[in-house]
Parts: sequence; structure tokens; C-alpha cells
Amino acid sequence: MNKILIAVILLSLAGCSQAGESMPNTPAPTGTPTVTSTPTATSLPTFTPVPTAVPGGLYVDAAQNLGNISPLVYGTNYGPWVSVPYELLPQAEALKITYLRYPGGEHGDNFDLTRLQIDQYISFCKQMGALPNISVRLKNGTPEKAAELVRYTNIEKGYNVRYWSIGNEPSLFASAERIDYDSQRYNQEWRAYAEAMLAVDPDLILVGPDIHQFTSSSANNPKDAGGLDWMEEFLKANGDLVDVVSIHRYPFPTGRDNAPPAIEELRENSREWDAIIPLLRQVIRATTGRDIPIAVTEINSNWSHAIGGEATPDSFYNAIWWGDVLGRLIRQRVEIVAHFVLVSKGNQGGWGLLESYGLRPSYYVYMLYQKFGSELIYASSDHPDVSVYAAKRQDGALTLMFVNLGPEPIDIPLRIDDFTSSVDVEAWLFDQDHFAEVVDEATLLDLPLDASSLAHLPGQSMALVALR
Repeated sequence: MNKILIAVILLSLAGCSQAGESMPNTPAPTGTPTVTSTPTATSLPTFTPVPTAVPGGLYVDAAQNLGNISPLVYGTNYGPWVSVPYELLPQAEALKITYLRYPGGEHGDNFDLTRLQIDQYISFCKQMGALPNISVRLKNGTPEKAAELVRYTNIEKGYNVRYWSIGNEPSLFASAERIDYDSQRYNQEWRAYAEAMLAVDPDLILVGPDIHQFTSSSANNPKDAGGLDWMEEFLKANGDLVDVVSIHRYPFPTGRDNAPPAIEELRENSREWDAIIPLLRQVIRATTGRDIPIAVTEINSNWSHAIGGEATPDSFYNAIWWGDVLGRLIRQRVEIVAHFVLVSKGNQGGWGLLESYGLRPSYYVYMLYQKFGSELIYASSDHPDVSVYAAKRQDGALTLMFVNLGPEPIDIPLRIDDFTSSVDVEAWLFDQDHFAEVVDEATLLDLPLDASSLAHLPGQSMALVALR
């Protein structure tokens, strides 16, 4: 049994006692992703219709079971700079987050984690039912400090944290404080840290390199001052030790003025993930000669503090974009997905699923995906604005997740092969008027299903239908 499978089995056992030796607390910065330079704009993959046997429509083959969906795709980031408001704890727990990366963003390379912070974090993971991932400090840290953090966490306290990472977005260190920092130096340091940590606990699952802005273009992906590709050099040096290959991606803003995107730009963006993940798999195979699980450990639409716009991270449309991107990452068989971030307050940016006094729209994406299922079923669309994702649940239901990125409602042909229609149907809708609410299934599907059935999807919406 491999280390990742063991960790997934331990998902329901995550967390432990709050007690522990405290150390002096450090000042807490805002939780900002460490993207300090404007990313290079990359051209999006051209939309190519997928043959569906339903021209202009949606197709599901219930007989094509594509394997288990990783439960760790429903993750997020968390950090010492923020806490869930007491009044929102029930809503936070209701998210059923499965993976909690700590500390997200730039905090981990600016401050040492304290024992008290570790204790509180593990307690929170238990409360949330999430597997923990601890990131040790690389910038201005030492392998000895990292090993001591592993010793305290897993040996002294017995928290049994499997997932660990080393540093955050090292591909940006050179543009910040360490102007001589390059991929060779990082790879040497990462290996020294990894070996020191594994000497304390050989069962760690190491996640890395967490580089910034990995895109669908090899030419535009992060390079060091010498022109060496950060990901390729990391895999050459440390592909034998890393267990999960991780990247970050925030597609906006792309201009010098840091302007947030318009809805049309965000709508066009989601399909880039159908090119990013295959490119990363290709790089991994070409460099290491094997397949290694993939993680997207920071992701949102915008790396800036943008808030209040029609397509900023706190917006309704950002949630529709995120629902489609998450479906594509599931379809691309990504092992771990950690949205940025669980909570953001005040001027910290619009990223949070929660804010000071309530829920942001992206919260409801997770409420729908909770009902999705654990086995991926083949589904395809040849419409540029409409996606369909399919799964089977443990109760035997076939589930269909529809996303309409376009502004207008659409009646679109739907064909399902190798499935006997049932009268037992449930439906949920997320749009401007419904917050992942139960609706009459007849408003979304022609029933009973046959060769001429249509799906009726509101503009800018997500809908989940379960068929038994």
C-alpha cells in the first residue's frame, strides 16, 4: 500500500489534541499569495468540439467508468493570519473540506511556525474533517528547523501528518529578497530539507515544488535568471524524492495596471486547464520516466487584492468559473486541489470561501460537489460555453454536473448511453436566484430521458442532477 493511499484512508482520522507547548507568537501578515510579478499572458487553447454523438450537445456514457475521483480535490488553504468567525463555524464544517494546506500563501516563508500554531491547526483539521498539509519555512529557514517541526508534530505529539511541503513559490525568491536565488540553489536546499525531514519520519508524503504560475505554455513557464525551467530542473534533481508534483496558478490580472478581468475574459479562461495538466504530465514523464500524482496547491482567478468587481474572486461569476475549473481538474485526474483560501476578511482580498460576516458565492460550489460522487464517468460536450461532468455515487446514483458559463439560458441536447432511466431524480441549482438549492428536476431535464431529451440550463449557472 503506497503512502498516498494510506493518507487518504486516514482522512477521517485527521486531527488530534489542542494541547501542546507554546512558543512566542510572531506577528501575522495578511494572507496574500506570493505572486509579486505580473504573469505572462498565454494564449488559451482553441476550443475544439469533442465528438458527442449529439451534435451541439452533451453526451454521457454510463458504461465508461474512468476510476475513482481523489477525495483530496476538495481542499483549500488556511493560515495563522486568519480564523473562521465563531458564528460561521457550522457553515465552515458543512463545506466538508478534505485537505487543508497550512500556512497558505507567503506566511510560511516569512515566519517560523510555532508549536501552539501547529496544535491549533491540527485541532481545526479534526474539526473540519480534513487531512493536514504543513509547509515548512525555506527562506531564512534551516533543514534542522524543518526536521524539528516534523519531530514535534509526528513523534512528540503523534499527529501523524503525512503531507509536507518545503517553501512556497521559490520561483519568486529571486525577485524578492534573494537576488542570487536560482533553481540549482533551490534544488540543493529542497533535497537537504527533504532528507532531514525523512530521517525523522520516513513515511512523509512530500509535495513540491509549489512554483508560481505554471501555465499551458512551456516557453512562458517560470525560468530562473539563467533561463533554466524551474519545474524541469526540480524534477531532474528531486524527482526521486517528491511524491506529489505541485503547481500554483492565478490567471489574472495579466496587465500592468492589475485590472481585474471582465466576465467574458474569465469565461474564456477555464478551458486552459485542459492543456495545463496534460503539459505537466508530459514534463513529469519526460524528466523522471514515470507518472507522479499532481497537485494544484494554490488556485483562484486573481492573485491581487481585487474585490467588488463583476469577475473578482468574491463575485458570483467567479464561483461559476471555479465550478467549471474544478470539474476539469477532476476530469484531468488531479490528486489534490487546494483553492485559495478558506477565509479572507476586510482588505485581504476576495479569495475566501468565507468572509467576516457571511459566505461568498464560491462556497456553494463545494455544496454541489459534495453530492457529485466518487467514481468518474465519461462525459463530454461540444458546446464552448456548456460543460457536463458525470460520476457515480455509493448509493448507485448517476450524477450529472452541468455548468453554463454563458450569459443566456440554453436548451441543449443530452444523450446518456447504457443507463436505464429512473423516476427517482433529484436536482439542485446554483445561479443568481438559487444557492445550491433543491429544484424541480423537470425544470432542468426532459423526463423520462430518451434520445430527444434536452437539458434546460439557466444562464451563468451550475446544476447537479442525480438519477437512480
